Amino acid sequence: MATKTAAAAKPSAGGAAKLAMGKGMKNNKTQFKDKEKPTDIRLSNIEAAKAIADAVRTSLGPKGMDKMIQGKTGDVTITNDGATILKEMQVFHPAARMLVELSKAQDVEAGDGTTSVVVICGALLDAARKLLQRGIHPTSISEAFQVAQSKAVEILSSISQPLKLSDRESLVKMASTSLNSKVVSQYSGLLAPLAVDAIMHVIDPNTASNVNLNDIRVVSKVGGTVEDTRLVNGIVLTQKAQATGVTKMERAKVALIQFCLSPPKTDMDNQVVISDYTQMDRILREERAYILDLCKKIKKSGANVILIQKSILRDALNDMALHFLTKMKVMVVKDIERDEIDFISRTLGCRPIASADHMMPEHLGLADLVEEVHVGGGNKVVSITGCQSTARTCSILVQGSNKLITEEADRSIHDALCVIRCLVKNKNMIAGGGAPETELSIKLSQYAATLSGIESHCIKAFAESLEIIPFTLAENAGLSPINIVTELRNRHSLGEVYAGINVKKSCITNITEENVLQPLLVSISAISLASETVRAILKIDDIVNTR
Repeated sequence: MATKTAAAAKPSAGGAAKLAMGKGMKNNKTQFKDKEKPTDIRLSNIEAAKAIADAVRTSLGPKGMDKMIQGKTGDVTITNDGATILKEMQVFHPAARMLVELSKAQDVEAGDGTTSVVVICGALLDAARKLLQRGIHPTSISEAFQVAQSKAVEILSSISQPLKLSDRESLVKMASTSLNSKVVSQYSGLLAPLAVDAIMHVIDPNTASNVNLNDIRVVSKVGGTVEDTRLVNGIVLTQKAQATGVTKMERAKVALIQFCLSPPKTDMDNQVVISDYTQMDRILREERAYILDLCKKIKKSGANVILIQKSILRDALNDMALHFLTKMKVMVVKDIERDEIDFISRTLGCRPIASADHMMPEHLGLADLVEEVHVGGGNKVVSITGCQSTARTCSILVQGSNKLITEEADRSIHDALCVIRCLVKNKNMIAGGGAPETELSIKLSQYAATLSGIESHCIKAFAESLEIIPFTLAENAGLSPINIVTELRNRHSLGEVYAGINVKKSCITNITEENVLQPLLVSISAISLASETVRAILKIDDIVNTR
């Protein structure tokens, strides 16, 4: 009996084989599922990133739509600047966030083309998705895209035209092209020359290889219209002059002080209990003597204008100090922000003074005129001009009828300044209006035809993706995108390198004759950054959440 039971418990050789096969099939199934996971994650990442690209695609070009962005606090922003839209957008998906970072990178590198770079990236991701569905390995696609990117930069450089910084007319044309797609496009004739003059003021055109935009301070103030926007060779402060009766000072000696003209306070909360009037009188006398001593030191140094840094712990300026300074006929501007200190001290050639004991004539800045100016709408600014220092700095005072307009004008001027900075970095220009992208698409397709295998297939897909720019420009301008892109291809294959979409005349013309020009660096940066982002997304095969 025992032996029979043992035999029954022990499976036969055939049964063992079946069990093993069953286990093997289960393992194969799990392995197969694991193999599917990277593909699903890749496709999920591509779809999320494409959704971001589609969101900003309608705002590309001069006829692009604007977006109204409402913040958590109810603040409204109206813009069609890609970097601003994506910065304000609430994005949760990690791959989609990569496109927000891409737009920021383009904004830092070139300053313009922030919408184009996201649209190109979306088109390349769509091409990569189709290649993946055909069974091509992501690494092969990634390597082919890198080859296509290098070739694209070569082609762009070959069709560019050199530019001299002394050619002011061409610089203004390029700044105008950047401004034509903005909300304030009707003022491009005023803002473009202003941006060029600002850059030329802070650099030496013969030797410059870069521009420090911190040397140009853009100040926004509600009041008047955008037409009142002007370039100031000096400093514009949004703070008002204090009521000392002095609103204008010629041959000014300016002190930038970082100490407070008010009674000192202890580091911790305290209460002083006074039992009689004599003690109270003594405290007031001490306070008066302390503040009078500070004011006398200011007057002794020869300063007739003082700029006081904003203070958090106590009042930067109290009524008693203001009373003494009024008698001394000293002009006072308080609440200067900490981030303004560097620009002011460089422009005036003065030193920030941290203590009244350091109030010396050699620490003061000299200016021909300091005055309070009305800018409309009851608003005032303080203008400091004729600064006698060697620093090459300037300010742009942006005005507008409301906050939305002034903010958008500020962003538009920043983009125009960045376009001129690109030309200082890389002194080459190319046509706009979708002409370089169409030329790239044709040349890369021809290059792909000389190759063989998977690489050729991937580079052709890369080339076709670049047609998204002329396609979107035509679509946003209300034209037939298929007819326009077909006509563009035809013109470029006939050798018309500068044929582009003229959205004003709704046809294809030589775009350089319409003065639609852009810096080479903007296009190179857009294609390089977009392809790098696509390659990074393709290489991701899993998303791991940490605890």
